[in-house]
Amino acid sequence: MAQRDDFWTALDLRYRAILCDLWGVVYDGYTLLPGAAERLRKWRDEGRCVILITNAPRSAEAVEQHLAQVGLPRDAWDAIVSGGEAGIAAINALGEAVGFLGTASDRQVLETKGVRIRDQEPFGGLACTGLEERRPQVDDYRDDLARWAQEGVRMHCLNPDRVVIHGGVAQPCAGAIADAYEELGGRVSWYGKPYPAIYAHALQLAGDPPASAVLAIGDGLQTDILGAARMGFDVVFVTSGLHGGRPFPPNFAAEHGLGDWHPVAVVETLAG
Repeated sequence: MAQRDDFWTALDLRYRAILCDLWGVVYDGYTLLPGAAERLRKWRDEGRCVILITNAPRSAEAVEQHLAQVGLPRDAWDAIVSGGEAGIAAINALGEAVGFLGTASDRQVLETKGVRIRDQEPFGGLACTGLEERRPQVDDYRDDLARWAQEGVRMHCLNPDRVVIHGGVAQPCAGAIADAYEELGGRVSWYGKPYPAIYAHALQLAGDPPASAVLAIGDGLQTDILGAARMGFDVVFVTSGLHGGRPFPPNFAAEHGLGDWHPVAVVETLAG
């Protein structure tokens, strides 16, 4: 297993598809990380297909707009796959209005994509994209979660991430809310990494390469790394993001029933 950032300088040509996480790898929520855009562009120049794969609870179009705002050039990637896309499709297939938990901007994106939101209880389903601006901690929702669990509401978690580093500050995400809901007996449908549907969509957009031709890159152990490992992809773990420079845990594979699996490289950043 490579432990150096010069791993990038001689990246094996067998990797025809790159599945690259965004938050913590390409940008920090506000700004691009040094060297990330250049690295993505280089891979495309080499003829590789670069798919940006994110647990963002928004549509791919909304993610693209945000990336343009932070300055990621359009020629740095081929396609975007988001957990929000899968969740939106599943909710729309229900044919009924759902409750909503998240920011006003996320709600607007969902409604633009056809999701019908019911403001008043009762509702049978709840779309969760994250925490509200006015209630920034998971404990702020305990009473609501307990009531919804008792009423049998199914939560649709459109972002399995538990925490994100936003401009250097850790903030809880929708996955943290969903964890608390399950602890209270609530039912949760999860969308995004580490679940297979998001990877299947990404592979389709990349031309359906075999697993041996795919390299996945991420900083989230329970999402990026676990999901890609279960798919049989080679994986690069980026230490400078979510886990703040800590090394790859030596017991990760054993804890998740992955045998002798390990990442092909542990690097600090994409810059190299």
